[in-house]
Amino acid sequence: MNTKYAYFAAMLAAACIAGLPAAGVAAQNKGDKVAAPAADAAAKPQLPGGASALSETHGDWTVNCQITGTNKICSLSHQQFNKQSGQRLLAIELTTKTGQDAAGTLALPFGLALANGISLEIDDKKLDGTLQFNTCQAVGCLVPVTFDADTTPLLQNATTLKINAIAADTTQPISFTISLNGFGSALARTADLSAN
Repeated sequence: MNTKYAYFAAMLAAACIAGLPAAGVAAQNKGDKVAAPAADAAAKPQLPGGASALSETHGDWTVNCQITGTNKICSLSHQQFNKQSGQRLLAIELTTKTGQDAAGTLALPFGLALANGISLEIDDKKLDGTLQFNTCQAVGCLVPVTFDADTTPLLQNATTLKINAIAADTTQPISFTISLNGFGSALARTADLSAN
């Protein structure tokens, strides 16, 4: 399986990101006592307040950032759960560097006709094309999603993202609705944290 999708699956499996301790400073030569710490600090990614992890709520979306060693991973996500069982119904996680576009993974529940793929609507505007499932894992069935610079403004100004699929057992259409409340600020914040 593609490691990119394995990464997103692992990220979706976590309800929240736990902070990891910052990596220790390597042993230094006596002649590098001043230069090495400054170079080391400049190379390490930063989060506000020197935190190793950050989680913020933006309406119905969450921004998560985590520093592990010299890597900083920031994403925006939305999850929905069954109120009775507490089981997750769907999740979407996206990354962005610019705030102009976004890419990531959508995790949908089992029981969908995978060969049919899914289609998306922003409010009542249908997006062109069908997105195909990549694989199914414990977190659900995964669909890679990409929103380009033409689509992202539509998401920022809309109220809902609708996912249309087909139920495998009944072959009847089934839809899932994701609130876009807070999407615009979460996207901008993720881009800002990713850049700094």
